[in-house]
Amino acid sequence: MLPGWEGSAADGRVLRDAIDWRGDNPSPRCKEEHFNMRHSRARNVIERAFGLLKGRWGILRSPSWYSVKVHNRVISACYLIHNFIHREMEVDPLDSDMEEQVEYQYENIDVVESSEEWSSWRNKLAQRMWNERTNN
Repeated sequence: MLPGWEGSAADGRVLRDAIDWRGDNPSPRCKEEHFNMRHSRARNVIERAFGLLKGRWGILRSPSWYSVKVHNRVISACYLIHNFIHREMEVDPLDSDMEEQVEYQYENIDVVESSEEWSSWRNKLAQRMWNERTNN
């Protein structure tokens, strides 16, 4: 549906307007907007995945005293078992419960220190992503 056109408007003109319409998600106009859009989408997927895992595995709900190496293994084990459950069970009884209970918990970050190395890496990545988008 695309209201607002006069009855005398050519169908092709209305169709072009409908095809170009992006709603609340307009296309990015530069490499920075494109990078931010992709970064935001990736973060949403990651936050949702961790939210679901935290709903299932209590060990992931609180800070860990384990080393980073052990903590990475715990997270990997949780994902492997989660994927095994989904592959082997037609219906996971915890899915519906977790969907209702998942709340995204963001850690409070008090200080963010930038570095020239990080800024340079991010800018190069943004340029590569923009080039790929405009070349396709």
